[in-house]
Amino acid sequence: MLRSLLKLILILIVVVAAGAFFLGYRWSGSGSTATPTTAPTTRGTSGESPTARERAREVGAEIGEKVAAGANAAERAVASGEITAKIKAKMALDEKVRALAIDVDTNGSVVTLSGTVNSATERDRALQLARETAGVTSVVDHLRMR
Repeated sequence: MLRSLLKLILILIVVVAAGAFFLGYRWSGSGSTATPTTAPTTRGTSGESPTARERAREVGAEIGEKVAAGANAAERAVASGEITAKIKAKMALDEKVRALAIDVDTNGSVVTLSGTVNSATERDRALQLARETAGVTSVVDHLRMR
């Protein structure tokens, strides 16, 4: 979860930097130093080569693809974390299940329960709570009984 959050922050930094670059912001801090005795210079834009524009578009497309991939990965991580949190909350509120003794790992919509339970009743209840959670398609049982 922490890794996914760090990836999301890194992607946001890259997007902001790319946006600042393409919008023309200058991070150097040097402003215009034109004085009344100095005439500003003008530059024409008609001499710009078409290959520079094409390369800029290619780089922009590459950055867009990477941002989209990162956003999709972040979305999957958030969804997995949401399912895990729902299951752990259900177990914490249930009187038959010791939630601290059971680990819940979510990969997409597949949930894996591992840990140690005291009885078959506790195992069955933990599995039932996981299966009844919205977004779960299957539950893998790695629970051990004492």
